[in-house]
Amino acid sequence: MEDRARALFSFGIIADVQFADIDDGMNYLRTSRRFYRNSVALLRDAVRHWEETRVSCVIQLGDAIDGYNKSRDASERALDTVMAEFEKSSVDVHHVWGNHEFYNFSRETLMASPLNSAGKAGAGSDLIADDIYAYEFSPAPGFRFVLLDAYDVSVIGRDASSEKHQQAMKLLLKHNSNADLNQPPDSGLEQRFVKFNGGFSAEQLQWLEEVLTLADQKQERVTVFSHLPIHPDATDSICLAWNYEELLLVLRAHKSVMIFISGHDHDGGFCTDPSGVHHITLEGVIETPPDTSAFGTVYVYEDQMLLKGSGRTADRVLRYP
Repeated sequence: MEDRARALFSFGIIADVQFADIDDGMNYLRTSRRFYRNSVALLRDAVRHWEETRVSCVIQLGDAIDGYNKSRDASERALDTVMAEFEKSSVDVHHVWGNHEFYNFSRETLMASPLNSAGKAGAGSDLIADDIYAYEFSPAPGFRFVLLDAYDVSVIGRDASSEKHQQAMKLLLKHNSNADLNQPPDSGLEQRFVKFNGGFSAEQLQWLEEVLTLADQKQERVTVFSHLPIHPDATDSICLAWNYEELLLVLRAHKSVMIFISGHDHDGGFCTDPSGVHHITLEGVIETPPDTSAFGTVYVYEDQMLLKGSGRTADRVLRYP
């Protein structure tokens, strides 16, 4: 790894903490163990590491607390526990929203919660609209970060009476004939059409197009963050955003885009698109045993970024396209 002291700046990334004060259990498919109570200890270690390495900011990629909290009337308590760890950070923490945020809270509640970090964007943008949680900001001169709302079109992120909920349900029923819409269809990429995924509205894609066009003109380097992955080679099909192809087309059309970072698939993943954009799916803390870890510190240089992984997260050299 290159001399980190020469980095222009650095930032931390972590995904799928999914804390709950309950005993260990298994994932939905019963293929992996989940360490609900210990996940906050791993978060604590990550925050301590970022304080020692003096990162410029931290990006939390969604699913900060687990959906099990809702049925136990423990959502607020669990969120307070997780936020207490993030508040030990001396730098801004930017939060992406995942499906478990919506299992615990309504969109309106999230907008008024500590998980709405748009106000920390400084010279960046306000939210696109009152009900779309996406914004952008510049962490350092010449660089831009964009946080996307992957549940903009969704049945879990939208009130049942809303147009976007109805649009999402129509899409799900078109592609998924199972009685349980969290049970994926049988074939290939169609498996992404499940209730725990979502998609990006035309309004959000248009906003992203405008942000990236301006970044092109300013010759900025852009990193995009989302809870849901958007490249089939960087994740299991069951974890893909519904309209991933539309978002890929937008990214490929802009020379400013360097890296796309997501969570959701707890096994993680990585690929480099033919356009040169690197797609990182970060391993989930919730399925990380107590004797290891899963987070990253990204060191940013003029010609590349270096991901220094911890535990299950691998080191990666990310050369700009």
